[in-house]
Amino acid sequence: MRALQMGWDFFQKQILGMNWLNALVGNLLSSLGVDVGTRLGGSVQFFLYDTIKILALLSTLIYIISYVQSHFPPERTKKILGRFHGVTANTLSALLGTVTPFCSCSSIPLFIGFTNAGLPLSVTFSFLISSPLVDLGSVILLMSVFGAKVAVAYVIVGLVLAVACGTILGRLGLEQDVQKLTSGSSIDLESSDLTPEERSQYAFEHVKDTVARVYPYVLIGVGIGAVIHNWIPAGWVQS
Repeated sequence: MRALQMGWDFFQKQILGMNWLNALVGNLLSSLGVDVGTRLGGSVQFFLYDTIKILALLSTLIYIISYVQSHFPPERTKKILGRFHGVTANTLSALLGTVTPFCSCSSIPLFIGFTNAGLPLSVTFSFLISSPLVDLGSVILLMSVFGAKVAVAYVIVGLVLAVACGTILGRLGLEQDVQKLTSGSSIDLESSDLTPEERSQYAFEHVKDTVARVYPYVLIGVGIGAVIHNWIPAGWVQS
């Protein structure tokens, strides 16, 4: 049990938290003459460390998930989900949404593909709601900052909302109001015979697209965090 706890602590601190990176950035700044013990130096260290950590985790996770996702085009997913009905199908669809990197080039084309493939509307909406709400990238970042308990609670609440909302929308009988579209996305997952190189290219394109969209918000968020972390007294925040 102790070995398991030590392994988990190492994973959370060194893999997710990247404490080694924080030390590396601090040493690098110190070698350049920056005193990381001051508020300004500490803010610079915090900004560089968190920015690199977040983008590295996000890129790695999106690449892995996109590579796995390339094995499950809409028609194949329909065959899998078609074996289940009701809340079970909605839950599986919501879980699929969590491992789909959320951007307009992935979630929306997949939603259209599921609709055209004939999946029930409740199932497709559970996927569409879950995809931005319980994005795995956000979960990993939450776990690295706030710990596993907060991340698990976030996932549970998000999945419950996705399943509940999908079920409600499915019972409203809106199928006739959903227009069947042909996805104009450049992503082509209809073939199950993609080579490893093609799957890798597909995953890499997902990484480039998603990081290009979110990195300005990462910089802004980390910048605000650096100011709060080193310039605003903890008592002000706690009160």
